[in-house]
Amino acid sequence: MGFLGHLEELRWTLIKCAVVFGIIVTIIAYNLDEASHLLNAPLERVQTEYPKLKNDLITNSPMSVFSVIIDMCIMGGVILSLPFWLFFVGQFVAPALTKKEMKVIVPAGLTALVLFGCGAAFGYFVLTPSTIRVAFELNQLLGYTVMWTADKYYSLLLWMTLGMGAAFEFPLLVVLAVYMGLIEVATLRKYRRHAIVVIFIIAAMITPTPDPINQSLFALPLILLYELAIWVSAFIGRRKPKEI
Repeated sequence: MGFLGHLEELRWTLIKCAVVFGIIVTIIAYNLDEASHLLNAPLERVQTEYPKLKNDLITNSPMSVFSVIIDMCIMGGVILSLPFWLFFVGQFVAPALTKKEMKVIVPAGLTALVLFGCGAAFGYFVLTPSTIRVAFELNQLLGYTVMWTADKYYSLLLWMTLGMGAAFEFPLLVVLAVYMGLIEVATLRKYRRHAIVVIFIIAAMITPTPDPINQSLFALPLILLYELAIWVSAFIGRRKPKEI
């Protein structure tokens, strides 16, 4: 296939991805009430622990509701479309891969999906409620009245969920870099302490609250995944000579 043929295949791949995303967003838009209850679950869970916390979200401008709907649709659209996107991209690149490369790309795609799902679940079930708890306690300490706007809450949830899903892809990138010979396992072990410091710096920049609890909640799973990436990379490194 020539260059223009590849561009045509890429165009159709992007179209299929956009169509799936559009269908899922449309379904969410027609079920906004159910989607709202699902996304409000972290806030409601914290509210059971703190009866004084009002879980009634407000809007402070006529256009805020549109930002809320967009955040809801984008969050649900990206998460639910991801398996289809990986499948379509896999279809696009599969003809150019050798059998050995196919043995890598299929597990890598499945692993990427699982890691993203785990990261998104961690952000939804753990990190978001923890952030809400800390924020509410600080407001109580300073005597402020808590009245959170819907667009700010959904932006926080979107950032936590999709951000943690993307962050959980980090060990897969490390393993692929080792597999392709871009980095050595010994280097990962040598700079382990540096990596931990960098992870905590990233956690400090990304987490919406400056408290060490949320920063540690963000950093700890990434540190564990970094260690897991080292172990998996070492295992792959021991097997590669046998396969060659």
